[in-house]
Amino acid sequence: MPENGKDKPQVIEQKPVQSSSPLIFISHDSRDADLAEAFSELLGSVSSGMLESFRSSDKKGTEGIEFGDDWYKRVMLKLGDASDVVCLLTQRSLERPWILYEAGVAKGASDTPVFGIALGVPLRSVSTGPFYRFENCDDTEADLMKLVRQLTSRVPKLKPHDNVVKSQVETFKARADEILSGLAEPGTEAEEETPSGGTPKLLEELKVMFRDLPSRVEEQLAETVGVSRRRKGRRVSPRMLDELFREYMPSPIAIVIFASVVREDAPWLCEVAMEAFRTLTSGTQKAVEQILQSVNMLPKFASGRSFEEFGLVYSEESHMLAMEGPRILEHMVMRCLDERKRG
Repeated sequence: MPENGKDKPQVIEQKPVQSSSPLIFISHDSRDADLAEAFSELLGSVSSGMLESFRSSDKKGTEGIEFGDDWYKRVMLKLGDASDVVCLLTQRSLERPWILYEAGVAKGASDTPVFGIALGVPLRSVSTGPFYRFENCDDTEADLMKLVRQLTSRVPKLKPHDNVVKSQVETFKARADEILSGLAEPGTEAEEETPSGGTPKLLEELKVMFRDLPSRVEEQLAETVGVSRRRKGRRVSPRMLDELFREYMPSPIAIVIFASVVREDAPWLCEVAMEAFRTLTSGTQKAVEQILQSVNMLPKFASGRSFEEFGLVYSEESHMLAMEGPRILEHMVMRCLDERKRG
């Protein structure tokens, strides 16, 4: 018998309770952080805080990336947890590779609903580009109210009154119009464009991200099945990219990422890939036929050139890039055309 006739108390380990609230992933250009904050406040207001949101640019609260976090893991985790992805499409973010990548991952890997909001740009400019496959809405009060109701329906039994939705949407629109009008002031865009580094810098970030992809995959394996050894500094080959795109991303977005990876080592291939992307997303049928003809000629062009002509030092990797890269791009374009015909 225990001392003093008393049983020892049992210690019950308490596990952290994970939130069951729907999560809205707000995809946006970092320069549109104020718009993302305003949209997050809109969702919180109409749902009384029952709709959670994530925006990577948040520096004030807990909706962004915390100090010390692996930003890539954090973004991928939130994309996987999201019930919906809302892309804020402005003049600055409409064709940015990163916002396209987030939308592609959400749709391709998890089949998560993706919505584009045209803020300050015509809806037709959204519907003819890479977002033509997604459900998009204009920045009119009626469209925004419809989208808000659809998102709040993710919370069981949550039915905000129409007057509440209308009032909060009007507040968001006033704030959004104020932000967007500020972009039209002389010197504003130039001042904000300088720290961003432009498209080349963002493409370079994507390139670095995909170069690190094998080590990231092996790191995940080490955490789940106890693999203790990882290879570091290994670059992603075009063939590996082709396998990834074949499984997860049969869309024009894959061509953008392919171009960003080969940009430094094979700028000629990058230029053709970007031209193919632009033609597939917004070109005429004649332009599509012309770019397809050019892409079909690439393997023959590459096979008749030396590594010096490509500006490459011979290695197994450079050999694969020069010989296999054009064939992989041709394969991607053909897959996109097949998808376009089925759509």
